[in-house]
Amino acid sequence: MAEVMTQEKQSGRQRKKPIRIDMTPMVDLGFLLITFFMFTTNFTKPNVMDLGLPAKDPNPIPINDKVIGDKNQVTFILGKDNRVFYHQSNEKDLTENNLEETDFSGVKISKIISEAYNKAPKKEVFTIIIKPTDEANYKNFVDVLDNISISKKERYGITDIKPWEKKVYENVTK
Repeated sequence: MAEVMTQEKQSGRQRKKPIRIDMTPMVDLGFLLITFFMFTTNFTKPNVMDLGLPAKDPNPIPINDKVIGDKNQVTFILGKDNRVFYHQSNEKDLTENNLEETDFSGVKISKIISEAYNKAPKKEVFTIIIKPTDEANYKNFVDVLDNISISKKERYGITDIKPWEKKVYENVTK
């Protein structure tokens, strides 16, 4: 028990009793305040990203490579060392020459998406395809999703890089 003792003073015949203050309730109050603030304080906010997936279409158009076509899509390959490549080619046409490279500075990816969309013959099926490699980092993936959001395109997909694309990608990055 914590207490404060004072000295007794003799003044005349009257003798003063020592003042005794019990500090136990103050300790209890301190712990109550600490627990109150611990339960009511947000230490960190969760860091989440809304992917903004489109609503399910009641009458979907069947989608395959033949329906979309090479010119109705743009493919982004996320590589190592913050490198990003893009193309609008199929397996037969993709070479080291038409696998273009860009970077994440400014809104370059948004411009590439807009240019590809403007050149697309069927704009209603225009699709953006993101293919991260094993060496890609998460920040670059989020940056591409941000650029898709900036360009206001709702059709996009995320998939693995195909073997024929990987071969061309590896030749370019050597």
